[in-house]
Amino acid sequence: MFASLASIDWSAQSPIFAAAIVFGYLLGSIPFGLLFARLAGAGDVRKIGSGNIGATNVLRTGNRWAAAATLICDAGKGAVAVLVVRYFQGSETALFAALGAFLGHLFPLWLGFRGGKGVATFLCVTLALDWRVGVLALATWIVVAAFSRLSSLSALVAAALVPLYMALLDYQLDAVLELVLALMIFAMHRENIRRLVDGSEPRIGAKESAPAQPG
Repeated sequence: MFASLASIDWSAQSPIFAAAIVFGYLLGSIPFGLLFARLAGAGDVRKIGSGNIGATNVLRTGNRWAAAATLICDAGKGAVAVLVVRYFQGSETALFAALGAFLGHLFPLWLGFRGGKGVATFLCVTLALDWRVGVLALATWIVVAAFSRLSSLSALVAAALVPLYMALLDYQLDAVLELVLALMIFAMHRENIRRLVDGSEPRIGAKESAPAQPG
């Protein structure tokens, strides 16, 4: 792992890596959940349910098409960032685009750095980096969701296992990136983790109209 990091010519590649992060961030920061919820007539999704702009919270408005569109676009923006940068600059630089897209979704400049929790973006970034790991991640999410009907639990289990999947395929740099992203997903889900522990976490498809919860 450390050998892979040491093999990079950081002095020469740093400007390219920085540009990839900025490109990824700009794509990742597009708030599709907010846009589609408003188009669906649901108002500001940040004032509904958990206050999150991701697909799960958009679904709580009752607008399934808006939630589906949010899921597709939030996922797609991460994949596009990775695939475009990989095409022009190679796989190592694509990792930085992936990081940028993820950070953009979590901390969009246009929304005061209060964005989504990054699950859809994380899953499709992973799919773009390696389709086999992406399929394993999606399968993990689906299996856990089918049994628990808890979106947050499904996301946490998938995020925890993706770095291991990457490591098992000997993708050392990818595993490092995925570990960083997984840790951020856990941090962004800290309130969900608390609700999972006390049994108050809402299940998939539950409609909520309460004001946004603090934290």
